[in-house]
This record gives sequence, structure tokens and C-alpha cells, in this order.
Amino acid sequence: MEPSLARVDYLQVGVTAQKTMRLLPASGKKATQKVVVGDQDGVVTCFGIKKGEAVPVFKTLPGQKISRLELGGAPNTPQEKIFVAIGSEVRGFTKRGKQFLSFETNLTESIKAMYISGADLFLCASYIYNHYCDCKDQHYFLSGDKINDVLCLPVDKVNCITPVLACQDRVLRVLQGSDLLYEVEVPGPPTVLALSNGNGGDSGEEIVYGTSDGKLGVMQITGTKAIPRWEIGNEKKRGGVLCIDSFDILGDGVKELLVGRDDGMIEIYNFESADDPVLRLDYALSESIASIQGGCVGKDGYDEILAATYSGWLTGLTTEPVHREGGSGEELKLSQEMQSKISSLRNELEQLQMKVLQEREKYQQSSQSSTAVSSVPAFSVNDKFTLNKDDASYSLILEVQTAIDNVLVQSDVPLDLLDVDKNSAVVSFSSCDSEPNSNFLLATYRCQANTTRLELKVRSIEGQYGTLQAYVTPRIQPKTCQVHQYQIKPLSLHQRTHSIDQDRPMNTLMLKGQFSFAEIHSWVVFCLPEVPDKTPAGECITFYFQNTFLGTQLESTYRKGEGYFKSDNISTISILKDVLSKEATKRKINLNISYDVNEESVRHTLKLIHPKLEYQQLLAKKVHLIDALRELQVHEGNVDFLLPKYRSILEEADQLLEEYKRQPAHLERLYGMITDLFIDKFKFKGTNVKTKVPLLLEILDGCDQDGLIAFFDAA
Repeated sequence: MEPSLARVDYLQVGVTAQKTMRLLPASGKKATQKVVVGDQDGVVTCFGIKKGEAVPVFKTLPGQKISRLELGGAPNTPQEKIFVAIGSEVRGFTKRGKQFLSFETNLTESIKAMYISGADLFLCASYIYNHYCDCKDQHYFLSGDKINDVLCLPVDKVNCITPVLACQDRVLRVLQGSDLLYEVEVPGPPTVLALSNGNGGDSGEEIVYGTSDGKLGVMQITGTKAIPRWEIGNEKKRGGVLCIDSFDILGDGVKELLVGRDDGMIEIYNFESADDPVLRLDYALSESIASIQGGCVGKDGYDEILAATYSGWLTGLTTEPVHREGGSGEELKLSQEMQSKISSLRNELEQLQMKVLQEREKYQQSSQSSTAVSSVPAFSVNDKFTLNKDDASYSLILEVQTAIDNVLVQSDVPLDLLDVDKNSAVVSFSSCDSEPNSNFLLATYRCQANTTRLELKVRSIEGQYGTLQAYVTPRIQPKTCQVHQYQIKPLSLHQRTHSIDQDRPMNTLMLKGQFSFAEIHSWVVFCLPEVPDKTPAGECITFYFQNTFLGTQLESTYRKGEGYFKSDNISTISILKDVLSKEATKRKINLNISYDVNEESVRHTLKLIHPKLEYQQLLAKKVHLIDALRELQVHEGNVDFLLPKYRSILEEADQLLEEYKRQPAHLERLYGMITDLFIDKFKFKGTNVKTKVPLLLEILDGCDQDGLIAFFDAA
């Protein structure tokens, strides 16, 4: 039987970052636990629950943002010392709130990730890992890409210190001292790490990872290599994983995997068989889940899942029954406890309303006085702009700590806005003049009341680069707005990958000139997504990419004074040639550009595009027939006389229309790519074939692959 989980909202603190809420160990079995949480106002709050009310244990003074909160203590003792990362400093508090540690690290950046094991402290800034023992510097490592999380395998089980870094380039890096022991590829950029079962499993070597594109997996980290145990894809297209915990919420004696996602989903995975976990329960909140813990919080003997959301709400999903039966057994009555809670909430609400009125009057008076000073209210925006591999589109997620009024989206490059099922906002488009203002997109999303999170989807065109801007206006007075900018890169649909197929026919672009390693790296960062801003260590670097729309690939290898770019798509090489030469000209650097074009690569790219073209043309034809077929159905009443293919169009009409609506301008994009391929092929030969484009479009309408290849060869 599925357990029933009831939602309880306990308390709201300030905006919280990822992994900043923990439950202190219970004093006895099934006793309630204290909650400790750190927010971006710099306040550490510790509280317990008595009779449904939050009772504070301690609260620190405001300060810098708290980026991480962990529990620690001596090995084999209750882990009840509280450690928080604030800027580049680590502070320690007892469970009563007394500060016993203030450790100023030697990091020049703010701490992004932290893990504590006994006397060992593991800290990470953006690219730097540091290991301290008793606050003394032990080891240091410079990562090739941004570090998102860190943990260490349990020392009592594996008998050595084995730190693991989750890095943005889809890699887990396993360290030994200050050296890289080995690295292991994972299916997406890992955002969070946790010990499997809370203790690393029987061997102590198993870790769970969650990725920014919503995948989960377990990896066994041995002394010589990593062994994948299981992996779960993101079939339901849910948000990225932000937090993970292990706790027996179902009461079956086996710990379940608790997962919190950035779209507000809480998931409970059960290990019914010894192999892969099965999703047993899920629950949707309206904002991202920054931290998740399993324990006993609200009432003795009742387990629950506690989640801390982005805006600072601490919400429990408890196994405690919400309603209790009255003495008569016939009708449900509110308990005395519930009635007193409702009464206290009403009083609190009245006090808040009075306070708001007083403050509003005070503001009105001060704003009209001769010495008035305009004050802009500050608000936090949590944003994420990522490329989705599945449909080659960009997701823009905007989350605000208060309700959003509207979001204006503006772009100086052509973009397609795609439909998002979860989006309930009303969108309206404004006509824009692309010539004087470089405005290609101007759209306003008006949000419904209490919407704090908005998700948009856009698709870019490779070769056209610029800036997408989002003007976010929340429902606060006085009206204020924040502008957030996102770069649309020249090769915006390319995604980093670990390896490529070397057997494909490749075109090569070679650059030589008086440029430094840092300069050519900055050009590659400008052209391609998912490349770390920091110049890589060493003298030479190679990155591999895959085009998420077409499946073509790119290999870029460069060092001081030279760069080599190989791709099976000649249009990719053409875009790189144009952009890199423009960037070099800006810096007054002379480039010696040479290229090697493989004729076979054009046929190969056409063969990759053709199945997509055929499918989209067929879909468009079916959609155009739907209205006529429906009219026939109304007039005739019976459609048995129709051919089976037309009957199937009527049966699948809703799905076909939904798919067509989800992918606007898909066919036009494919036509554009084939046209660009045609122009680029002859551009490298020094021939202008733009006059032959109308003839090419006629052949495309016919959708004949052999005829298309023959046209490319003969032109």
C-alpha cells in the first residue's frame, strides 16, 4: 500500500542556496529532530517543532551569503556540530548556537562546495579544490572545469581519503592527495553528489550523482577505476537534480532515495529489486528544492521528508495523518491543536496586515517629503540557461523569491519561442523593427498570481549570434525590474561530448598567427557553449562537440600560435572561419587561415539531415489535411470509405497538431541548413551560387535524397 504523505509548511527563512539545510541527530529513537538552515541573508536558524509550531533554538546575526551547510563531529559520534561556508570563511557552531570556529581559508574566491569528514575539511571554489586537516592545508588541485560538488568516501570503510569532484564538463574526478587518480564520464553535468544509502553502501565505495539535465546514477569508486552500478534517464523531462538523501520513508526496512529537482519535484525511489530503483512516489512544489532530508520533525514517531525551497520555505511531507476521527466516529472534527494553530495564524495575519499598512503609509509620507530618497527594493533571481540535447532548444528558467508580474524577452538575433507545457503565463508578441534597433524578438509573458517560477524555451540559428535579454518585474511596490542577459553563441546548438567518431569524412580549418593560448581560448569560449572561461592548464587542449540538432560533430585542438578545427559539417567550419577571423581582426592580429574541404562530408551531412526533412515534410502534409478530413467526417458521418492512411491521420489528429505546434518553423530551419550547406560548399571554392537557391528549394519540396545529392554535385 502506498503511504499517504501530507504537506506541512513550517517556517520561511531568507532565500536559500543548494545544500544549506540539515537535520540534527535525534536524542532518542523516533524522537523529533531539530532543523538547521542557512540562508542568503547570512542567518543560521535552528528550530524544533512543538505542537505544530516552530520553536527557535538559536538564530545568528545577518551577514554574507551562506553557500553551504554541513554537519560534522568526531568519527563514530553523533554528527551534531554545524559548519557553514560564508564567502571564503568556514564557521562552526554547536547545536546550541555557540560559535567555536572561524576559519579564514586561503581561497581567493567564495566557497562553492564543502564536505566534512572527522577532522578533514574539503572545500571547492569554482576551479580550485583544497583539503584541510585540523584547519591545516594538506592538498590542492586545479580542475579543468567548474566544480559543482565534492564528497569523500567514508574513511572507516575504505581506509584512505578519497575525494570525488563533480565537474561541469560531465566528469567525476577522483583524487589521491593533490593528484588526479582517474576521471569517469557521466551522462550529464553532475550538480550533486551523495553517499549511496547514506554510508557508501556495504563497501563504502558507492556514490549517487544527479545531473543538471535530470539524470541519476550510482558509481562505485574503487582504487583503480569506477564501475557504473545503475543509471536512470529523465524520460518525464523533469528539472535538474539539486539535492539527494537516503531515508526509509516507506518503513520497509530499506532506505529509499529522496531526490529534489529544480522544477519543484520531490521524488521517492524504492529499491524493490537489488538492481535499479523504481519511482514509487512524487510530489510537486511550486519552486526549486534546494535541500532535502528524511527524518522525524513534526511529531514523535512520524517520519517525514523535509525540503527547503529556493525562497526559504521549509516544507514537510509527513506520514502523520492530517485528520483524526471525532469521538462519535461519524464525522471528522478538527483537533484542539489544529484549532489553536488556525487561531494563532489568524492573529499573525492580522498583525502582518496592520504592519504592511503602517509601512505603506510611512513610505508614502517619506516619498512625498522634500528630502525624499528613492529606494529600489532588492530581490533575488535564480536563473538557468541551458541547452537541451533532446530537442536542440535552450531552456531559460527564471525563479524569483516573490511572485512574478511579467517578464519581457528581447533578442537581437532571430529566435523561435517554443511551447512549454508547464508554462501557464499568457504570452503576447510585439512587432519589432530589426533594422535600426536590431530587434528580432519582443515578447511579454504575463504571469498568473503567485507564479514564482517561469520556464521558456527558445531555439537559435547557428551562425547568428548576439544577446537574449529578460526583463523580470516582480509583484512588489515600488515597481522595479532586473535585466538578465544570455549570450547566443555562433555555434549555439553544439554541446560538449567526451569523444567523437573519427571515421566520418572531416573538413579541417587551420589557423596560425601571433596569438597567445589565452587569446585563442577566449575566441573558442566566444564561439561555443560549455567551454570553461578559465584558460586550461598545460600548453595544448582538445575539446569535442556534437550538434544537438543534426548530430554532426566538431573537434577543436589549439595551443599558442595555432589552432585546428575538424568537422563533418562544412557549415560549422564556415561559421568558425568567419567568426575567428573577425575576432582576430578586432585585436589587430594577422591570421594565416588554411582549410581542407572533404567533398564526401557534404553527402554525409545531407544523409544526416534527410530523414529529419522527410519526417517534417510528412508531418506538415498530414497537418494540412486534417481540416479537410474532419469536414468530410462531419458531412459523411462515416469515414470507412477512406484509405487507411487517411483514417490514421484522423485518429492521430490531436497528437499530430500538438507535435506541429511544439516545433514551429522546424521545416524552415532544415531548409535553411541545407541552403547554408549548399552556399558554404561553393564559398570555399570561391563560387557564388545564391542565384541557384530557388532551384534548390524546388528540389527540397520534392524530398528526393538522390536528386538533392545530384544537384549538389552538379551545381
